[in-house]
Amino acid sequence: MTPFEYRRASRVADAVAWLRETPDAKLLAGGQSLLAAMKLGLAAPPLLIDLGRVTELRALRDDGAHLWIGAMCTHAAVAASPLVRARLPGLARLASGIADQQVRNRGTLGGSVSNADPAACWPAGVLACGATLVTDRREMAADDFFQGLFATALEPDEVLLGVRFPVPDRLCYAKFEQPASRFAITGVAVARTASGVRVAITGLGHGPCRWPQAEAALAQRFAPVALHALTPDADRAAGDLHASAEYRLHLAGVLARRAVQNMVLSS
Repeated sequence: MTPFEYRRASRVADAVAWLRETPDAKLLAGGQSLLAAMKLGLAAPPLLIDLGRVTELRALRDDGAHLWIGAMCTHAAVAASPLVRARLPGLARLASGIADQQVRNRGTLGGSVSNADPAACWPAGVLACGATLVTDRREMAADDFFQGLFATALEPDEVLLGVRFPVPDRLCYAKFEQPASRFAITGVAVARTASGVRVAITGLGHGPCRWPQAEAALAQRFAPVALHALTPDADRAAGDLHASAEYRLHLAGVLARRAVQNMVLSS
């Protein structure tokens, strides 16, 4: 591993200042993706800025029409939160299915969405809910935040503070996972919101995305049969050693129908 400097921030302002001083610096949240990349030589930041002591990033609160989850809230904290379980149980279940207990205890919401791994679970939930991502300087809709493979709208010196989730009528996330890592080979999140149905997919290979054809079909009839024979556009998917592009597209349809069926049965 390439030598690097380590600093521990106590305030968001510290992290922003250090990022501006060292443009190639990286923020350390849970470290579940970044440290692995560094060990493999895929990342070599000259400076690591640890956010672990920035307490303001761990807030989890009810804001009335919205649920605020701080960027440094761990997957385990979200999964176990009585507030999330009561107001947005589908999100708690999504968090509880990420990786294993050790990863859930360290990995964070902010780290996951900022890394934008194409097989991560959180981006699908964030997109399906139509959440707003709040940084130290602006607010971004989820539709504008995710920009492709490991790509987001974050600037190099920008710090994600947290995510504001509007509370949908219902949310369900279903995934078919790679057994070793529990990353999604394909995952689909379906949300019924005040403005309509939102469907988001992860795991296809090019980053999280919406599925507008499925949304339109479910707006007409919210039932699994409405998605019969529907598959996402072929250019959305890519194959690898775990699954072909065609298989991932097939799984998207299967998982979307399962999510809708679960929502219908539990309504």
